[in-house]
Order: sequence, then structure tokens, then C-alpha cells
Amino acid sequence: MALEQAELTQFLSAVIELSKDAGHRILEVYQSNFSVDFKTDNSPLTAADLASHNCLVAGLAKLLPSYPILSEESGTIPFAQRVTWDTFWLIDPLDGTKEFVKRNGEFTVNVALIHRHKPILGVVYAPAQELCYYAAYEQGAFRQIGHATPEEITVQYPAHNPLRVVGSRSHSGAELQDYLRQLGEYQLIVSGSSLKFCRVAEGSADLYPRLAPTSEWDTAAAHAIVQEAGGAVVDLHRKELRYNTKESLLNPYFIAFGDQSRRWVL
Repeated sequence: MALEQAELTQFLSAVIELSKDAGHRILEVYQSNFSVDFKTDNSPLTAADLASHNCLVAGLAKLLPSYPILSEESGTIPFAQRVTWDTFWLIDPLDGTKEFVKRNGEFTVNVALIHRHKPILGVVYAPAQELCYYAAYEQGAFRQIGHATPEEITVQYPAHNPLRVVGSRSHSGAELQDYLRQLGEYQLIVSGSSLKFCRVAEGSADLYPRLAPTSEWDTAAAHAIVQEAGGAVVDLHRKELRYNTKESLLNPYFIAFGDQSRRWVL
């Protein structure tokens, strides 16, 4: 790995503080009478998305100016340019804009450092809850509430009986329903944004099947956290999700889980 563990630790602390700063910018908009615009794909966009994006891009550029930054709000960067990137930042300034608009508090700031197609550092911060999850390669995964001392988190092993499945409020189709029927008895936990991954990482859920479209910035930071907590995020061919390997930034369908002794891809 190009980065030493000591460097990752140093960067992680800085990224946590930067993510919280971006979260404060989001809350300023959240507590106002904000308006909602829509992108070309009909997904919502608010001033909070842009405020967080600007904060993160400026902060990361100062932290590691040699590393490129790919953000949901940065526009299209051709794969011909991205393919040359060995290490880069992958961010979603406001994951769960629909949750933000609904004012239910389940939205996050996602920041990941990608090295050779794998997430080696991830921070997920939910500003409305003052809840921060973070991890770095071979350093474990942690959760911090407010200013309390961070606590290490691990996935549930063995999986709970009945299974606790975390899912989205907004995305549920026939393929997901077919998959859930094959699981047998389960409890459904509904959650927004990348907090679904974090529930798996902390052991309060056993799996998160996502059989609907996502983009790479939606998953990278939380993927790092699940991985360091002892879980995995794999596609339907049982291959770990990889990043920046193709023209499209859409992920394949995937399953995030804790208990690696079980066969989750049915």
C-alpha cells in the first residue's frame, strides 16, 4: 500500500473533523426554509448538497493536494482521466437528500479514500444525530456519538435469529422481495442513506441487500467501515465491490453482511 498506517491515522482524524464541519454547513440549511431543485435524473438537490461539497473539496485539497477528488456534485469526469488515478477521494456531500427533504435526520456526509479500486478509509457522519462512523485499513471500525469517547464496533457473528435485514424507505422492487422470501424468517429495519451499512457494521442488523441502483459515492465510505468491522460488501457473483474500474459510476447490485460464514448470495 502506498500509504503507511501512521499516515492513514493522521488523515482519518482530519477527515473526521472535516466531515463534521461539512455536517454543520448542512445543518445551517436544514434549519432554514430551504428550497429543493432537481437534477436531470430527477433526484433532489438543495443548497446543503453544494455547501457540503464546497467544504469537503476545499478541505481535502489542502489535506492531500496530490489526490484527485470525485464528488457526486463535481460533474462528469471522463473515465479516460479517472483510469489514471491510483489513489483518490470519493465523496457524497449529502447522502440521503430525500431524507434531508423529509427532515427525518437520516442523511449523512460520506468521505472515502480509494486506493487501487478499494476503499481504505471511510467516514460516515450523520449531522442531525451527531453520529459518526469511521474506519481505516487494518485499524478497526468505530462509532462516536457527539463528543463521547469513540467505541470500536464489530458485526454480529453469528447472524441473529431471526435475521435482521436493513432496507431503504425509497427502493423496494420485485427482485428484492424475491430475495427476502428466500431468507426465511426475518425482521425488516428501515433506515436511510449509508446508515444502513453502518447498522450492519455495528451489529444491529445482519445484512443489507441492495437490488436497486446506487452510485460508487453512495457506498465507498460505508463499505470501508463494514469491512473493518469484520463484514463484507459483495456483488451477486460474490465478488467484493470495486471502485473506478469502468466508464459508468453505477454499482452492481450488492449485499452487505456481517456473518461471513453464511451464504448470503442465494
